[in-house]
Amino acid sequence: MKKTFKFNVENKTPARQLDSIKYEIRKYIKREKRKPLPEGVDFWKFECQFAKGNEEPRAIEFLDITKCIDEAFNENSETFYMEIIATKGYKNPVQEQSVQEES
Repeated sequence: MKKTFKFNVENKTPARQLDSIKYEIRKYIKREKRKPLPEGVDFWKFECQFAKGNEEPRAIEFLDITKCIDEAFNENSETFYMEIIATKGYKNPVQEQSVQEES
């Protein structure tokens, strides 16, 4: 998803539009998570970028999406850009450590 969202939309209050934007983003994430994983992939990892107004997009953590949207709304930004790309995620292999008692 690469999209520019607007807070001021005809026939909607900005607070209602904020809820609508968050809902659309959550729906996209759920849809991406439902896709079957390719062989050898452990999970879907999301790479995110965010920008307020005409700023350059910057990388953000997946967990900070809502916080960044709320921050843009509270600063009365007209628009913001959100990019969420699902990529292949791999868990770190667990290395078994042999427990040896030294005498």
